[in-house]
Amino acid sequence: MFKEEVRKQVQYHYDKLIELGYNVVGVFLYGSQNYELDYEKSDVDTKAIVLPTLNDIVLNRQPVSTTVDMGDNCLCDVKDVRKMFECFKKQNINFIELLFTEYIVLNPIYKSRYQPMLDNAEIIARYNNYASINCMSGMALEKYNALTHPYPSIMYKIEKYGCDPKQLHHILRIKDFIVRYCEGEEYRTLLIPKNKEELLDVKANYHYELEYSKSLAKSTCDWIKEYKDEYMKNNPVKIDERAENIMTKVMTDLITFSIKREVNNNG
Repeated sequence: MFKEEVRKQVQYHYDKLIELGYNVVGVFLYGSQNYELDYEKSDVDTKAIVLPTLNDIVLNRQPVSTTVDMGDNCLCDVKDVRKMFECFKKQNINFIELLFTEYIVLNPIYKSRYQPMLDNAEIIARYNNYASINCMSGMALEKYNALTHPYPSIMYKIEKYGCDPKQLHHILRIKDFIVRYCEGEEYRTLLIPKNKEELLDVKANYHYELEYSKSLAKSTCDWIKEYKDEYMKNNPVKIDERAENIMTKVMTDLITFSIKREVNNNG
């Protein structure tokens, strides 16, 4: 039943963007549900790929990159296809996971043209090994810096625990992730942590002392950086041209088809 509620939310995000006038390719869930680390009150957040108009291109307008509030603490990160594909190339987990989520709403008009991205998800997920592990290491450090930062949205956690347990759980998740990535495990399976119960316990039933949490977060980040450096010392950079070609063709096909439709409809 919970999965059905998530699907309804993703569909709602898609419908809302259409109402707002976006030319939507698809809406994709990102976050805890994709890692099986969600619980009953987890927010449903999405990312959406949208297409530019002819005027956007001719007038060289800045590609769309914005966040739409969907209510109930749910957000949709909306990006022009050109921006989104740049993010795919940077190999950030938060974007690559969109290729594997089971919660997707694709625009029927563009589905067949976007499908090669999903069919070749494993290739695209390993487009650039150095970019991938750099992103993982950088993300861990970002979470460490946010661990005790008094952001307004998490002040209640800071006041209660002295830190945000969610950031600690992210750091521990990345440690599991980077090892399995470097060992060559399929991306689809490594999205689900092997230490899932531990992570859920940290996230939802936090019971650590503050100093222990800070020490654990710091030592884990240091370990991740050392692991990354050791990997780079012993492995060359690998950039998969197949992934580059797939992404370029899909992006070109989507924009070309959309512009042709726009011109024909206005003609």
